Amino acid sequence: MSMGISRRVAIGAGAAVASLAVARPASAAAPATGPDAIRHCYERQKTKAGGHWHSHVAAVDATGALQTVIEDDIDFVISGASVQKLFVAMTVLDKVDRGELSLGQKLDLPGSIILGGSGIYHLHGVWGDDITIANFLTAMLLVSDNTAVRMCGRVVPALEINQILAAKGFTYTRVEPVANPNRFFLGVTTPRETHDLLWRLANKTLLSPASCDFLLRITRWINGYHDGIRRNMSSAERSRIAIKYGADGDRRHEVGIMFGADGAPALTFAFFAGGLSDVNNYGATQPAVQAHSVLGRMLFDSIATATVPAATARQTVTPFHAVDGG
Repeated sequence: MSMGISRRVAIGAGAAVASLAVARPASAAAPATGPDAIRHCYERQKTKAGGHWHSHVAAVDATGALQTVIEDDIDFVISGASVQKLFVAMTVLDKVDRGELSLGQKLDLPGSIILGGSGIYHLHGVWGDDITIANFLTAMLLVSDNTAVRMCGRVVPALEINQILAAKGFTYTRVEPVANPNRFFLGVTTPRETHDLLWRLANKTLLSPASCDFLLRITRWINGYHDGIRRNMSSAERSRIAIKYGADGDRRHEVGIMFGADGAPALTFAFFAGGLSDVNNYGATQPAVQAHSVLGRMLFDSIATATVPAATARQTVTPFHAVDGG
């Protein structure tokens, strides 16, 4: 694939290419979204965005087996930022599966626990609600609410979170305990372990099928994060991607699962990057986030019509329909 072609040259060449299109055998055209094209796009976007990237992408073949597409320093231990909230949510749902908690269980939301940054609870201005575990897990996963992390710590203390992570087979992924046993910093993970969580979640082996569906239903909903992977997509396309974004200082991460046309998991991605510039820009114009948007479009195009008859698990979401009150 050629690089460095100007727009003027590309337009001039376009007419010549079009004139040859009828005579050119279809088999001679290289797939625009095949593994080589994806890897080339990744390297180009990574270089353009700068920083230090650590990434894992895998796609499902016709037999339902995962095939690695990108493997870039996947055992690097990195601060996971808000990607860690997926792991925290998993530990809460693990206790739900074991009957020690229930999604309908209520906790109070006192003003003393409120954290700023991403989320919705700090915007209320007044507090004192009684909210369910399902409520704060939804806020934590859909809008990355920081206060919800503290709510999780009230039902699964930091040391227990790390014990559950270890029991689930995660070697490096941990939260960082502090003096208060019910609070913690979000800690570290690796692209390999994040991919492992995503693949097990997609195949509903990470937790009970009901708990996996709960996580996927929230992370696939179209009211979630759109600046990166899902930016240049229709609402229907966005709903086929389970997503979690993490950003803190010079780090911008995005991880998730793309589902095929039949609801089977078709592709997983875990993009972690640190040492980036434009550190105070948490919007769509941040260079790494722009890179995610280009990669997201290409990755989705590669599985847009995919079906996986051999898949052992499928997951669908209710189509989005606008509602005008009433």
